[in-house]
Amino acid sequence: MSIKLVAIDLDGTLLNSHNQVSTENKEAIQKAKDQGVKVVLVTGRPLKGMLHILEECNLLEEGDIGLTYNGGLVQWTHSGETLRQIALPKEDVLDVYALSEKLELPCNFIDLDTVYEPRYPSGKKSLYPSVMKALPAKPIDLDDLPEEFPINKIVMSWHAEELDQKIPLIPDIYHERYTIFKSRRNLLEVLPKSVDKGKGLHLLSEVLGIPVSDMMAIGDQENDLAMVQEAGMGVAMGNATQLVKDAAQVITKTNDEHGVAYAIEQYVLN
Repeated sequence: MSIKLVAIDLDGTLLNSHNQVSTENKEAIQKAKDQGVKVVLVTGRPLKGMLHILEECNLLEEGDIGLTYNGGLVQWTHSGETLRQIALPKEDVLDVYALSEKLELPCNFIDLDTVYEPRYPSGKKSLYPSVMKALPAKPIDLDDLPEEFPINKIVMSWHAEELDQKIPLIPDIYHERYTIFKSRRNLLEVLPKSVDKGKGLHLLSEVLGIPVSDMMAIGDQENDLAMVQEAGMGVAMGNATQLVKDAAQVITKTNDEHGVAYAIEQYVLN
């Protein structure tokens, strides 16, 4: 198999337990680029939330691409220009907000530039604006929403103990309508049903003309599962969940042992 694109998750994968990119990982990414292999960082974050990582990895050059919002948005990293986007329309935004009210969980709407703050349950200010500092937070009145209000993702960010108790209470109809998963201990994400990192690989394929069968995907958590399953070569980190390991063809080293570099050296550079 000739790998032409490497898709890499961030937290728990490219980033070590100190949230840093090791020199070994940076060097392996550069070697892959030098051989003409596309390297794409795949994340639930907005592009602005990973610019420092892209800069460290020399992935802000013309022709470099990022796959953000868990596969719902493909952008040129150097300009931020949108190439492909799947967003939630206004009616879905209101539908998910109604669910958050029933669950008594704080909810935020996120687009390319802003974290919107609708009214929160009493005494429950969302944790998300303090986590996602790359985008400004802006209060919003649901009665004043414009008809055209495309949102890239909706999050419910609250303390993990209570969040975990509320997730099983989500009616099945919502799982049928949307892609719903936890991406961090205290973060539940709601995306369009047609969005996950696996489907994001197909958006990349449309833009770049690279078959998904010629892609390697490296990840560690539930939100990486779809791309690990979909790619021609799915790679699980040594610290990945058992679910991801079971789905992968290959298990590399952990994120503190430069597992991304090891996978690239073994299966791309060789």
